[in-house]
Amino acid sequence: MDKIVEIQKMIEESNPEPIAQAISDALVDGIAAKDILDAMISSMGVIGDQFSEGEIFIPEMLMAAKAMSVGVNVLKPHLVSNGSSGLGTCIIGTVEGDLHDIGKSLVAMMIESAGFTIVDLGVDVPTSKWLDAIKEHKDVKLIACSALLTTTMPALQETINAIKNSGMNGFGIIVGGASLTQQYAEKIGADGFAEDAGGAAAKALELARLS
Repeated sequence: MDKIVEIQKMIEESNPEPIAQAISDALVDGIAAKDILDAMISSMGVIGDQFSEGEIFIPEMLMAAKAMSVGVNVLKPHLVSNGSSGLGTCIIGTVEGDLHDIGKSLVAMMIESAGFTIVDLGVDVPTSKWLDAIKEHKDVKLIACSALLTTTMPALQETINAIKNSGMNGFGIIVGGASLTQQYAEKIGADGFAEDAGGAAAKALELARLS
């Protein structure tokens, strides 16, 4: 079996135990760390789709995230040596007026498992606090904003507008929440949208590498 396909299968089957050795073997065989990471990102997308469709559940998704985390830790030195700045920091929170925490916390766990440093601002986060956090933390690669309620969608747009107009850059903005859609995310200027935690982890990796 092709080594990259084998690594992808380990993630998609939520099997973290052998993945470190499989990735090490692939690197020894001359497969580029970037290509391995791209394949792993693709597999996390598959996991996200399966979770959305009810084919797998939270335990399987978290084991897939663990496999991703193990794999990313093996790849990190090789990505850095190839000029990558690493996966960096993700600032996450629920926008002002929204007190829902469970979904945001699960997304934070998944993104952290994928190899990011998490700065969790909590719930009901005013726009000024988002801006202060971006200024205070180094190597910010991702801003993850959650808005579950339709009544907080204007606050989400305000937050994104303020971040986009702040002059700060070098990061992507991902949004999620039960009331949101891909079309709305595009309308308000977000760089990415995820329906669930698995999809958020995959999108986070994609945006971090593009930023």
